[in-house]
Amino acid sequence: MEKKITLSKPRLSSLEIFNMSAGFFGIQFGFALQNGNASRILQTYGADVEHLSLFWLAAPLTGMIVQPIIGYYSDKTWNRFGRRRPYFLIGAILTAIALILMPNSAAMASLLPPIIIGAGMLMIMDASINVAMEPFRALVGDKLPESQRSFGFSMQTFLIGAGAITGSWLPYILSEYIGVSKVAAPGHVPLNVIYSFYVGAAVLVGTILWTVITTKEYPPEEMERYHDGAAEEETKGIMSIFSDFSKMPLTMRQLGLVQFFSWFALFSMWVFTTPAIAQHIYKVAPGDTSSVQFADAGNWVGILFGIYNGVSAIYALLLPAIARATSRKIAHAFSLTAGGLGLLSIYFITDPQHLIYSMIGVGLAWGSILSMPYAILSSSIPARKMGVYMGIFNFFITMPQIINGFFGGMIVDKFYDGKAIYAIVLAGIFMILGAISVLYIQSNQEKEA
Repeated sequence: MEKKITLSKPRLSSLEIFNMSAGFFGIQFGFALQNGNASRILQTYGADVEHLSLFWLAAPLTGMIVQPIIGYYSDKTWNRFGRRRPYFLIGAILTAIALILMPNSAAMASLLPPIIIGAGMLMIMDASINVAMEPFRALVGDKLPESQRSFGFSMQTFLIGAGAITGSWLPYILSEYIGVSKVAAPGHVPLNVIYSFYVGAAVLVGTILWTVITTKEYPPEEMERYHDGAAEEETKGIMSIFSDFSKMPLTMRQLGLVQFFSWFALFSMWVFTTPAIAQHIYKVAPGDTSSVQFADAGNWVGILFGIYNGVSAIYALLLPAIARATSRKIAHAFSLTAGGLGLLSIYFITDPQHLIYSMIGVGLAWGSILSMPYAILSSSIPARKMGVYMGIFNFFITMPQIINGFFGGMIVDKFYDGKAIYAIVLAGIFMILGAISVLYIQSNQEKEA
């Protein structure tokens, strides 16, 4: 039997890698609006601080279900629109609809209470973002040779950071520089937040269309030339996800512990930063969601989230060189340590301006979390199952968030006496534990090729 010759994938130019990742700018633009404003919106509709983490469960629960399924079907898909691109576009349209509706939930109060509608829109938004986002990770494995994968994931991280800066800062810019109102009547979302969500919907659809139009995918017959599995292996349909889960590589299992600590910390930060800073630094009374001080705290958190995303965008471009000089593991461990120290420092700060220094550390961690685990993982999983394994890997992102969602609010209420700042302190400790866990990973490629 004649042995099939496996070819190396051609290297792509920086512009081609930028084009195939451009949609991530729009995805993170919308995701940043959600991260920076969802707690604020839900509190406006009547949610208590200790219940916020329960509403935020929408994100990991939908991600756990949606990402492996989308990964599986995108591995199997091929039509005139491509393999991954149809999912980009469908996810973008659904996310845009949710972005438009979520801050307007009060207008639909005749149907259901705004808090229920807002939580529903949050779930739809998360599910839709997952539909669009998961295939982007797999696309790097599809298109790039091993020697360019760290750069490919770093480019995605750069665009994630750039999109997040814009999305995080937009409400502040609209209110402070354009004069759009930052306060509203009790039970209503301020106009600066509503208009920001409209812009986010337009940017999301536009950038996804850019990737769809400018990026070509390898058809199945060409993919055959780049991988050594000659024939498509027999599977048991979508149920094979469970079989793949049980056969995940050792590196993936070890990365799971790192991801648990990292994403538990991130979930706490996203859910509790606004109430923590409002209470601990701005001295806002519990339950006060309509004062100027609460609005200032919420707007400043948006700026801070933009700063850490800006740091991550710049840092992402440096990570491949750092990984080459040390290793992917060392680069990730250093970054997570910086993030942990940044989160811990928030407890000791009294001047809101000084929180910028905390966000620098968080930005180093975020930049690495979005790229290094995927670069480490991509060397250890079968090319034909890139999509499904990237989706399964999402379990290690969603599970810690689900655990935090169920118990985080209760811990704040029962053990921290409603003081959200201690949730941020715990997040810092967990981030450092993640850094320690990285050092025990056994990976196929210690350094970037």
